[in-house]
Amino acid sequence: MFLHIGGEYTVLEKSIIGIFDFDASTHTDSSTIELLQKADKEQLLEYVSPDIPRSFVLTEDRIYVSPVSAATLKLRLSDRYGIHNMIEENEEV
Repeated sequence: MFLHIGGEYTVLEKSIIGIFDFDASTHTDSSTIELLQKADKEQLLEYVSPDIPRSFVLTEDRIYVSPVSAATLKLRLSDRYGIHNMIEENEEV
């Protein structure tokens, strides 16, 4: 199955390592900023849209910056699989 992450982008769900809130992750953790900068240098960072970034999706081979909130992306997954409890207990999927 695929997860629509905004624009014309979908990612294979089983390749997703985590879904993160962009502001919360970059405001408090300099290692996250370093990770995103390194991925950008290595051309592994892909912006889904020119809109304001709200989340980023870490996959096995890329990082996608999305205008769709992390909460919405997680909800799309939970609606499909009925995993509301798992998402509430863990910050990332």
